[in-house]
Amino acid sequence: MTIKELLTQEYFILFAIMALGIALGKVKIKGIGLDLSAVIFVAMAVGAVYHYFGITFQFSEVINRFGLVLFIYTIGMQAGPSFFESFKSYGYKIFSLVTIMLISGAIISYILVIFIGIDKEIAVGLFTGAITSASGLAAASEVSSSPLVTIGYGIAFPVGIITILAFIKFSPKIFNIDIEEEEKEQEEIKKIKNTAILNRHYEVSNKNICGKTLSQINLRNLTHCTVARVMRNDSRLIIPTDKVELKCGDIIKVVGKHDDLEKVEMLVGSETTIKIPSYKNFESKWFVVTNKKIVSKSLRELNLMENYNSTVTRIRRTGLDIPPSADFRIRYGDKVMISSPKGNARSFKMLFGDKIKQLSETSFLPVALGIVLGVLLGSISFPLFGLNISLGLTGGVLIVSILTSYKGKTGPIIWNLAGPNNQLLRHLGLLLFLIPIGLKIGSQIADTINSFGYKLFVVSFFITFIPMVIAVIAGKYIFKMNFLVILGTISGGMNSTPGLTVTETITDSDEPQIAYAAVYPFGLVMIIIISQVMGMLI
Repeated sequence: MTIKELLTQEYFILFAIMALGIALGKVKIKGIGLDLSAVIFVAMAVGAVYHYFGITFQFSEVINRFGLVLFIYTIGMQAGPSFFESFKSYGYKIFSLVTIMLISGAIISYILVIFIGIDKEIAVGLFTGAITSASGLAAASEVSSSPLVTIGYGIAFPVGIITILAFIKFSPKIFNIDIEEEEKEQEEIKKIKNTAILNRHYEVSNKNICGKTLSQINLRNLTHCTVARVMRNDSRLIIPTDKVELKCGDIIKVVGKHDDLEKVEMLVGSETTIKIPSYKNFESKWFVVTNKKIVSKSLRELNLMENYNSTVTRIRRTGLDIPPSADFRIRYGDKVMISSPKGNARSFKMLFGDKIKQLSETSFLPVALGIVLGVLLGSISFPLFGLNISLGLTGGVLIVSILTSYKGKTGPIIWNLAGPNNQLLRHLGLLLFLIPIGLKIGSQIADTINSFGYKLFVVSFFITFIPMVIAVIAGKYIFKMNFLVILGTISGGMNSTPGLTVTETITDSDEPQIAYAAVYPFGLVMIIIISQVMGMLI
């Protein structure tokens, strides 16, 4: 096999670009790297070189489509479990900010493209590239057959990355923001309103509840908090079953969020400095949910108090602590803390599974079945305003993946994959999608620049820059948000991991990371929806 023949072998080019791109993405300058985004730069460079030397090469459409559906499905699978929960856990402000930012970006794309006189078909490509969203490109290219979509993405993508990194780095100076003051302000807010799960002790003094049982006062439903321990005024420790009567002078230990704990104080009595000692024969342990039989069951259905004389005090999902409630449904991979009499650990291991090694095992069945259902859903047409509308490949796959992963389980099928497994498949899908796209962009980008000139780069800059300015102004002066939260929201809304890494160079606070994690699933879905709509309109 000659060198020229080797350079036109799909498998060789695919893995060569993959290896070079991943290696380049690991290179960091002052802590900032491109990660997987570097792969498309390598693919574009290879495509440009091939075009220059007249080497004809094109990937099979099957590779591109396989990468597309795998990438979109695993995105939905990642976002699904927390997509709806995030609206309950966080305020409307960060989601409103993302919506404003992305919609304004789409509008600006059309306005600038029309104003400058560039073909409208390139607008959606410039939009997805300017916000550096491969998922947006995937959605748009699936509904639009125009090659200008991918060309626009290739031109705007490097401009978008540089603009996002520079904006986040220098935005404190641009808007005259004192980062130290923002850090202090956020620390004060944390003290007043902490979203973490806390535990506090209260003395029962409300005569209206004295003599009533925990089930009668309905504390868990009224306050969303859990009574973990009860101590009678004679220092006798009591396990907090629903039938336990509270007496005036009792000390109770309650677990919940800051705002919810304030409701406990109004219901029960004032907070006290008296601490209930640990039960000698009582313990609290974490258990990992790997037993498929209990996935999607509520805590009420498990009935741990009745069956084991035990209480769920907190639940951890994807790194976030969630207060338990009777209607809370267990997901595969959740970590559950149980407060229980000693000796129950073995029973809980059998109940929850608690097999950490099992989380690393990947079953491709839910992915394959989910993609099949998504493709079928996307192929269904329905009439709307006189037009036959369909969700398309990406829309159908995305909706199925979000809904199934949120449901968690159907019969014996677990729709969720453990984080590392999902990430591996998601990255594989992204690589298989980006490399053919990058090669195509690289082979055509020179001709496109010759046709349209360098004004496309200027347009790309404004599509990235203006929405971020709007987001800062709206977040700081309308929603009165902390600037560190705004930076995290911008990075998460644009799904820009490199952008998030820049925040680490300007602050030691973890507020940008928290906002990024909260808004990332919402941003993913919004980008895909907007890109699809733009693709259908051109």
